[in-house]
Amino acid sequence: MSKILEGRAALVTGGGQGVGQGIARALAAAGANVVIAQRSAEQGEEEAAYLRDTHGVDATFIQTDVTKREQVDALVNATIERFGKLEVLVNNAGSSVAKRLENHTDKDMDLYFKLNFYSAFWAMQAAFPTMKAQKFGRIINLGSLNGVNAHMFTVAYNSSKEAVRALTRTAAVEWGVHGITCNTICPSATSPLAEEYFAANPVMAENILKNVPVGRFGNAERDIGPVAVFLASEGSGYYTGNTLFVDGGGHINGVPWRPEVED
Repeated sequence: MSKILEGRAALVTGGGQGVGQGIARALAAAGANVVIAQRSAEQGEEEAAYLRDTHGVDATFIQTDVTKREQVDALVNATIERFGKLEVLVNNAGSSVAKRLENHTDKDMDLYFKLNFYSAFWAMQAAFPTMKAQKFGRIINLGSLNGVNAHMFTVAYNSSKEAVRALTRTAAVEWGVHGITCNTICPSATSPLAEEYFAANPVMAENILKNVPVGRFGNAERDIGPVAVFLASEGSGYYTGNTLFVDGGGHINGVPWRPEVED
């Protein structure tokens, strides 16, 4: 991968594993300096060291619980202090729970909206003054095909991720004049969470794969990462407010997502 992001300053939440890890590695391979935000210190430290050793970039880890606004604000401020700027913000941290809609509690909805939606909202607000002053910003938010296709038994995840898409498009409209682009990636790639779902639901995994036109599950670094690199680059300056389905074509006809849940 060419060094089209050389010297850029990037922040990736949930960058220590799964899709976030793949994106962080692709950004670093393209020359970006990267802050990894992760709740697990072991994962975060290991990934930051990998980026430094493999790609020779300035990479560091900041332990963060993105469900707490004060920690998100501190994360963004620490990134700006370290690099003197913040040009690429990737809001990837998120998770899900599988249960029937009628069994979701207010506590479930509150938790997953904080994790999947508010974390991005807070980070974007914190990053905005710096990106506005720079007249340059690239915001990449991770959505989900679960929300787009209304997959069963993940209503908290679906709703919060669709809220992220609305947030992204609204920011694109309001912030475009400042040189800030905002786009959403809806990925399909292996990750610890996906592997848990598939291990618990092997028939579902097999049926999903049958409905992916390219015939395989995605790899976060090779398949999702390059798309993020484009969105982070100078070349994406006229591309904003979009949702990119990076899923091997699975969104075209949908996939049979039906995990086993307790009644």
